[in-house]
Amino acid sequence: MTTGSSSKSRPSAGSESGISTFKGQDRALRADRLGTGGLLLSVLAATAPLMVVAGVMPTTFAVMGIVGQPLLFVLLGVVLVLFSVGYAEMSRHVHNAGAFYAYISRGLGGTAGASAAMLALVAYNALQVGIYGIFGFEVSGLFSTYLDTEVAWWIPALLAALAVGTLGWLKIDVNARVLGVLLVIEVALVVIFDIAAVADPAKEGLSLHAFNPDTLTGAGVGTALCFCIAAFTGFEQAPVYAEETSRPHVLVPRVMFLAVSFVAVFFAISSWAFTVAAGPSAIVGTAQKESAGLLFSLTESRLGGTFTDILHVLFVTGMFAALLSFHNVVARYAFAMGREGLLPATFGRTTGASGAPGTGSLLQTVVAVVVVAAFAISDDGPVGDPTTPVLKLFTWFGNIGALGVIVLMAAASLSVIVFFARRGAVGAQAWRLVTSALAGIALLVIAGYTIKDFDILVGTGPDSALNWVLPGIIGAAVVLGLVQGLVLRSRKPEVHARIGLGNEAFQLEKAAESTESAQAAS
Repeated sequence: MTTGSSSKSRPSAGSESGISTFKGQDRALRADRLGTGGLLLSVLAATAPLMVVAGVMPTTFAVMGIVGQPLLFVLLGVVLVLFSVGYAEMSRHVHNAGAFYAYISRGLGGTAGASAAMLALVAYNALQVGIYGIFGFEVSGLFSTYLDTEVAWWIPALLAALAVGTLGWLKIDVNARVLGVLLVIEVALVVIFDIAAVADPAKEGLSLHAFNPDTLTGAGVGTALCFCIAAFTGFEQAPVYAEETSRPHVLVPRVMFLAVSFVAVFFAISSWAFTVAAGPSAIVGTAQKESAGLLFSLTESRLGGTFTDILHVLFVTGMFAALLSFHNVVARYAFAMGREGLLPATFGRTTGASGAPGTGSLLQTVVAVVVVAAFAISDDGPVGDPTTPVLKLFTWFGNIGALGVIVLMAAASLSVIVFFARRGAVGAQAWRLVTSALAGIALLVIAGYTIKDFDILVGTGPDSALNWVLPGIIGAAVVLGLVQGLVLRSRKPEVHARIGLGNEAFQLEKAAESTESAQAAS
């Protein structure tokens, strides 16, 4: 059954045969805005392909010394496909902009759902806000290189926050078109680099050594997994847009599998292209020497200075696309939480003809501006110094957000198992429950490595208090959400009962009001 009300005990709305969780009036996002293409582009934009290829991959080669990064992307792709099997099936039964927390509440209860909601809000905010640091730094570098003008990183970062906030108030299909154009250009440029690397390999030729399991030995493998899984962040966002599609039970699962498959293959090939261009035996040393400039040095020697200049510019626009994509997700989580009483009710309203979650968009913009301003005030380095925008804002917040999403995926895997077990569907869903269990175990292992090696991920010393303070933000979000859920269950049980129901709860309220009115009239 693919309607929103999967529980047999749920009442129907008057004469309606079912209750739609993705259509409605005052407290519903505008349906029919996105098709398969628009949804896929919105989701893939968050993965920021060029940012991963130019930033994450060279860092993983250099810091971890792992030649087998392409194999890591394949392995992680398998884990996340396993995760997606149960997650996608869940999306056929629950259509809610709250996605993660809606699924978790349906499986593990409203209190766990409240905790997941707070965690998702913090994690996706952290991911989005962190990108402003590297975005501002790169734009500042472009001004210095091409216009011979010094611009502090926080100026373009704040301007971008305002631009993203403005776009967040527009129709989601308009956003999808913006994201789509930027994404297609990014992917095209990376594909050109991949082809150039294969056409002009280093002296070792088209070696497949990077896919050899022997390349994954050593102490850095666990931390490399943490680096690489962050590159996938975004594919799991498809259910967030379920209420804005025409057929969420069909489109959401389809887009999720397309997204995770594309990301795994695309990143595996691109990281392999690095090893081909530099040579498997030299890739680690070259990455340590070139750092974040690795991609650009390899393209300049093969494709020339003009192409490399274009790549620099598109590196920035790709980050802007990721900023907008994460902004849209945060706004929709805030909308879902406002609609269900986890945030003030004003967040649960859409805005004008656009049907966008305007208050949630405003909240995310304010958070971004405040955090960027705080880091700008604390930055006492010269213009062009990456310490504050990249090594602190981007690195700290990016890893906080990635850890939060990993924990959410692990919890969602468990909720899938409980959800179908409680409904007596273990036999029918057996293979999906097995894949969810395998994925959940793998994700918990990765989360453990992330916490254990957080000092390496954020570049602090082993004795730094930040090694516990930063991941502690995720722990605090989990605890705060649990407390909120417990308080609601005790003091406002009717609100607690609606957690995870989304627009279905609104439709039930309308049905109850209509029944009461009819009874009063008679």
